[in-house]
Amino acid sequence: MQQPGPPRDNVASVRIATWNVNSVKQRVPRLLPWLDQRQPDVVCLQETKLADDAFMALLGDELAGRGYELALHGEATWNGVAILSRAGLEDVARGFPGEPGFPHPEARAVAATCDGVRVVSVYVPNGRVPDSDHYRYKLAWLASLRDALASGRDALVVCGDMNIAPTDDDVFNPEAYVGHTHVTAPERAALRELKALGLHDVVRDRWPQERVFTYWDYRAGMFHQDLGMRIDLVLASQPVADRVRAAWVDRHARKGSGPSDHAPVIIDLDEAPDGDIGPVVPPPSRPAPRGKPAKLPQSDLTPGGV
Repeated sequence: MQQPGPPRDNVASVRIATWNVNSVKQRVPRLLPWLDQRQPDVVCLQETKLADDAFMALLGDELAGRGYELALHGEATWNGVAILSRAGLEDVARGFPGEPGFPHPEARAVAATCDGVRVVSVYVPNGRVPDSDHYRYKLAWLASLRDALASGRDALVVCGDMNIAPTDDDVFNPEAYVGHTHVTAPERAALRELKALGLHDVVRDRWPQERVFTYWDYRAGMFHQDLGMRIDLVLASQPVADRVRAAWVDRHARKGSGPSDHAPVIIDLDEAPDGDIGPVVPPPSRPAPRGKPAKLPQSDLTPGGV
């Protein structure tokens, strides 16, 4: 393991990452070595599944030793988001005005300003089943997020588990998802309305024709066949998008023992320490043909949890 990096007082370039860790307690053996290897300056986490005091007890000292300040918005067992930053951490906000609940507001959004960029880590509701109460909650939550960001900062990054595949190109086989959430027209319209605030899907903009996924079910060999979907996004306003020098999915973090079912997404601003690599690092060695007929390994689509 590499030695932890020091706090960065003068940030010439910024590496921003987002990762649904699917329980930070379970992912500690993967998270800390990954931080040491990839050296991100700002990290947005989702599905931490820990109350804030428990998060601090678990990781506060380890992260402080690596130079990270923390903005936490968690709850026990479910949901939970966080921002780790060694590029400054100011004006922290947990949740957002008008945020709906199910029935009460949940720990799904946290924001902070890092090196002059407003960073928002989001964990969008799953939706569970089309036309269900939770599905309607998902759409209302996205509409409220859009409204809350409408008068926001010029330099803005909204990233996290959106629980929406933007287009059919972002799933391994559109026919496999018919009747499920994450791909319905209202969900995609809600995402387009969020992007209409002037936000750019920086990974897709950089790799418009490539096969890029960020989530693979644990079961049925989905990961090894690269039968996944792209639901973890980095959306950036024009001033930030203009600074992007690399944008990629760290597929290596999804391999091996005890991974999350999501891979981190990384963008480099101003400089790219590893070069303009991507879109997926490393690429899958034996991907199934695109459009391969396949049944999802569960009756209900449940990436991203609740």
